[in-house]
Amino acid sequence: MDERRIGVYICHCGNNIAGTLDVEAVAGFAGGLESVVVARHYKYMCSDQGQDLIKNDIREQRLNRVVVASCSPRMHGPTFAHACQDGGLNPYLFEMANIREHCSWVHKDGATSKAKILVSAAVRKVYYYKPLEIKNVPVNSNVLVIGGGIAGIQAALEIADSEHTVYLVEKEPTIGGHMAQFDKTFPTLDCSACILTPKMTSIAHHPFIKLMTYSEVVEISGFVGNFKATIKKKPRYVDVDKCTGCGLCTQACVLQNRIPSEFDVGLGKRGAIYIPFPQAVPLKAIVDSQKCLYLTKGKCKMKCQEACERDAIQFEQEEERDEIEVGSIIVATGFQTFDPSIIPQYGYGRYDNVITSLQFERLCNASGPTGGKIVSKDGSEPKNIAIVHCVGSRDLHYHEYCSRVCCMYALKYSHLLVEKIPEANVFQFYIDLRCAGKGYEEFYNRLQTEGVNFIRGRVAEITDVAEATEEKGKLMVVCEDTLIGCKRRIPADMVILCTGLEPRADTDEISRILNIGKSPDGFFLERHPKLEPVSTATDGILVVGCCQGPKDIPDTVAQSSAGAARALAMISKGNVEIEPIISVVDEELCSGCKTCISLCSFNAISFNDDKKVATINEALCKGCGVCAAACPSGAITSKHFTGEQIMAQIEGVFV
Repeated sequence: MDERRIGVYICHCGNNIAGTLDVEAVAGFAGGLESVVVARHYKYMCSDQGQDLIKNDIREQRLNRVVVASCSPRMHGPTFAHACQDGGLNPYLFEMANIREHCSWVHKDGATSKAKILVSAAVRKVYYYKPLEIKNVPVNSNVLVIGGGIAGIQAALEIADSEHTVYLVEKEPTIGGHMAQFDKTFPTLDCSACILTPKMTSIAHHPFIKLMTYSEVVEISGFVGNFKATIKKKPRYVDVDKCTGCGLCTQACVLQNRIPSEFDVGLGKRGAIYIPFPQAVPLKAIVDSQKCLYLTKGKCKMKCQEACERDAIQFEQEEERDEIEVGSIIVATGFQTFDPSIIPQYGYGRYDNVITSLQFERLCNASGPTGGKIVSKDGSEPKNIAIVHCVGSRDLHYHEYCSRVCCMYALKYSHLLVEKIPEANVFQFYIDLRCAGKGYEEFYNRLQTEGVNFIRGRVAEITDVAEATEEKGKLMVVCEDTLIGCKRRIPADMVILCTGLEPRADTDEISRILNIGKSPDGFFLERHPKLEPVSTATDGILVVGCCQGPKDIPDTVAQSSAGAARALAMISKGNVEIEPIISVVDEELCSGCKTCISLCSFNAISFNDDKKVATINEALCKGCGVCAAACPSGAITSKHFTGEQIMAQIEGVFV
């Protein structure tokens, strides 16, 4: 075995580490360990000067192993590995001991002793490291974007403008997502459609974007740079090439204006054949197969077909499946709003004039069911309006997290109400107002000057007013005003429930198909909240927008651009590096029991029917070692995680 010459470097991390443990003592201890030829301590090892210490010692002291004791390997492991490489050392001959999170941040006493133990264990382990080489695999330059809301639209346009093919898959008949339903956006009160519609049109006409609406991703195979996706295209029963969006078929439908419109959140009506909204992209009709009398009962005269001058309506259409090849996948599946009907004390679904935030958006919108006029269910103009915050959010019974946008859109509603109904009394029932964003606090201050009533306290109940009172026919909002310390009862003509944002109902299925994780709140999990906020544990799959967590439109657009930049960086390089820290199978020892296959979280292991042994896809394997630990015949070993290294690390603890 070649002579081992190990260098050990202890980081002060300012006072994060040095303020709790004796870094000089740890460096002195490390200098006395076997094969350690140099041991140093420095205030900031991750700085240029700290990295230069490592590089110079590699050259001058002829180091062939390096240990850095500092913070988490996830934070600066790549930093020090690159420093070793720049110094002429294989980056996989480097080991890191975490003496910040594991010592200084969690121990008041004994931190120095524990740091010595961790350094000793790292030195013993790195002694048995072997150089590894990174492999490169070619990358397909196409990108799949799942979801056609503002997040998916932004990501798709960013990539397509760089002249790379983008497949944009949207589950609904049109792109636009929830933003297409909004009236104005806070805090600038820009028209939502004015911002979104040009982008939607760009998607439809972009030469590098292949739009696939009313479609779903049902299967993903392959690995980073070389994915294969199976897309299910549901039948629209309308030939999109022939349809001009003239609307004659929708007017001829015998069920016209009889089916609640999903786009208008049940406030408007549509027929069995319809165009979702006037600015829909693509602007094509679609048949609701669950409502169409011909498709469900065969008892329809098909007047829509007679009305269509281009013979675009084709009831014989069937489901299709396409397979596409892409190098990267961007997930932008968005969110759904909380269903307040499961909170019975709020009266949603029981009282006509208790509506959700999305329903109010449609009432305000000029293209909505009332032409932008805010009216109660009976058609009268409400004079007392209550706006209830945090419905389904910041609630231990439903979602503990803050949905981030509710306070601001509630303030926006107050402004719109005061603007459209000047004599209206508007009441905001809030827990805490969270207005963090550029111009948000200024918008809040503006509302205070417009006569809006702010009541701090969670609403306990919404009921109808007793028959005997003068307020007959109104609603009563009951809450505790925590600022003045009393119970209040506020009569209202209309109550708007500011429902929180939650993961879509199909999140579990998408998580399974893409093999990406979820955080405890149910949204998709990023690889690292600070360093890699758009990446996932599966290389090549990125998450952007509200599918990763609640956020407003500016943050969604910014994150989508970041995801597009990440995908473009890989595409432009032409190949992707595959980490060599993986598991390997000794085919002579493998018994073909298949135990490892079901245990692999990354779907990296398959069974070779010809050889009757397990095989590992190096591009998918993350070297976690679960398969190696479970293999009954010891046929699987993990590079950089060998039994020899682990035993040496354990022995180092007892030095």
